[in-house]
Amino acid sequence: MVVEKTSPKVVVVVPTYNERTNLPILVDLLTDLHVPNLHILVVDDNSPDGTGEVADRLATETSGMVGVLHRTEKNGLGRAYVAGMTRALEEEADVVIQMDADLSHPASVVPLMVEKLFADDAAVVIGSRYVEGGSLAAEWPWHRKALSAWANFYVNAILRLHVKDATAGFKAWRADALKSIDLPSIRSNGYSFQVEMNYRTVRRGLGIVEVPIRFEERVNGESKLGLRVQIESAIAPWKLLFGRKNG
Repeated sequence: MVVEKTSPKVVVVVPTYNERTNLPILVDLLTDLHVPNLHILVVDDNSPDGTGEVADRLATETSGMVGVLHRTEKNGLGRAYVAGMTRALEEEADVVIQMDADLSHPASVVPLMVEKLFADDAAVVIGSRYVEGGSLAAEWPWHRKALSAWANFYVNAILRLHVKDATAGFKAWRADALKSIDLPSIRSNGYSFQVEMNYRTVRRGLGIVEVPIRFEERVNGESKLGLRVQIESAIAPWKLLFGRKNG
């Protein structure tokens, strides 16, 4: 009797807020990869530009390859990811991928990330701007590049993560790793969500692998990186550090 080996269920979780132009492009890019058993879950925070309606249309056009989770409020990137990743786990995903909707993350690297996740027995594979072969968009001004580099140095100096791109938002997770780090209890929001996820992974002795990517500048829409997010991201590593020492 021959038992057919089924492909792991891969769910790409894409939080959106006012991304109606970029979302169809991203869905096309992911669909063209022809990754077996790949699904896309759009988590829309009640976008006033109609992104949610575009996502619903894509769900119909792709015969269910695209799913949509509509949230009634915009309360941060971290909360959107927790909601989307929780839904993916409930729907029995084997691999959960975090990916921005603004086309800054190269869809072409997804197959490599999934492959490395199993080949290297890792908990998470990070699409990294700062390992050998990785790079930032040429359009980024020097002060944005300097801020990004400083943020990674700052986080690693405090938390000793030994991760080159500790603030990266392009990741492939094993489902059992997300369960191990107790996803629903993640407290951080904004971009500090990425740091807390890495911190919990390292604290539990789970493996992190980085693969190089070229991080592109968004083509359409506006960046969500405001002052409030930057302040939260600066405070978060200290909260994690002292939270560990006190608990």
